[in-house]
Formats: sequence, C-alpha cells, structure tokens
Amino acid sequence: MPQDSHIYRIYFHSHGQIYEVYARSFYQSDVYGFVVIEDYIFGERSQMVIDPAEDKLRSEFETVQRSFIPMHAVIRIDEVEKEGVAKITDSSGSNVTPFPMPIPDKKM
Repeated sequence: MPQDSHIYRIYFHSHGQIYEVYARSFYQSDVYGFVVIEDYIFGERSQMVIDPAEDKLRSEFETVQRSFIPMHAVIRIDEVEKEGVAKITDSSGSNVTPFPMPIPDKKM
C-alpha cells in the first residue's frame, strides 16, 4: 500500500448513535480535546444499488471540509486496506457506552 493512500475506519458516538465513517486523514486538533477527520470516503454514486444509510451519511457530510469530533466520543480508529460501507447504527443494545458528559447548569 503506497505511503500516501491510507484509509481509516473511524467509529464515534453522535446524538445517541454510532457513526462508522471512512476517511483518508485524521489527526489531533489544535483545539484541545478534539480529533479532526478530513477527506471522507463514500462509495461510488454510479452504483445501481444505493444504501440508504450510506446515502444519509453522504448527504450529512457532503459539504463538510473537516469535522471536529470530541476525543471522548471516538470509540475506535482502524487503518484498513480499502473502504467499506459507511453507516449509522443505534447505540441501544451496544456494549459500548459513551463517556459520561456533565449536565449543563441552566443558571446561565
């Protein structure tokens, strides 16, 4: 595999769901506590069968140049040989629990 063609599978929590996305680049942000994901990879649109879950992700991240994901929301990052199908799964029934978040004070 050439040095410049890394592909990463990234799992993270967002809005009570687990996102599985593929990207060419990720790194620790200058903003403390965040990971940056860039260059999202999605399947070819020319395919006859379109996966609705992947299409939803594609439309959500279509105009996104980079995403800042809280470090505690990241479940796992794998380097893979080729991209797979990006998807969103419900986190209920999962054995992965998001890191507890403080409850904001409503006195602001």
